[in-house]
Amino acid sequence: MITLHGFAASNYYNLVKHVLLYKKLPFEEHLVYGGSEELLEISPAGKVPVISTPEGFTLSESSVICDFIEESYPETPLYPENAGERAAVRQIMKIAELYFELPSRRFIPYVLSGAEVPESIKVEVRQVLSRGVIALSRLCKFSPWIAGEQFSMADIYVYYVNTIVSNFGSSQLEWDVLADIPGMKEWNDSMSESDIAKSVEADRLANIPEFIQKVRAQIQAAQAK
Repeated sequence: MITLHGFAASNYYNLVKHVLLYKKLPFEEHLVYGGSEELLEISPAGKVPVISTPEGFTLSESSVICDFIEESYPETPLYPENAGERAAVRQIMKIAELYFELPSRRFIPYVLSGAEVPESIKVEVRQVLSRGVIALSRLCKFSPWIAGEQFSMADIYVYYVNTIVSNFGSSQLEWDVLADIPGMKEWNDSMSESDIAKSVEADRLANIPEFIQKVRAQIQAAQAK
């Protein structure tokens, strides 16, 4: 059985969890937080998520994990058969990661510590997010799914990217980023109504208090040195 290592407050952990649930694969969850020695034993960069496979090896990085799951369990496919269409799906995922998720993530340490975000960082993040808005407006179809008629890995991937954009990017910039991409908010709302998304979200909310406590303890320990 696959073991999913990490914590439910992580959007990348939830992304992989959604894929496993969508494919109806049996798995167990192992709670472990970033920065711990326990995590470093199975994750080269000390990041979540990580999976342990029935074959006995571990794998990190969410996009790599998702591709491994797709190739190992091709039933209920999350990529189109056509190579060009598969590349289009991956292009949406990569742009969402680089120009949506990663810039918004820069706000997380400030928000969790209660510190004010420097204006220079806000300007930089807004510039990158603006590039993402333009690119995704050109690429996303929402007809009805993000890459076209077929539900794909991009739907799951971007949905969990958007949790970071909405909770940190939009809130810190006072900018409804998703609303600037035609069709994105409606699609995002629709994604949130699935039984899988609701289950994952319930687990995320339950884990948030413990996660915040862990992060604040790490910040206090670093400041005390």
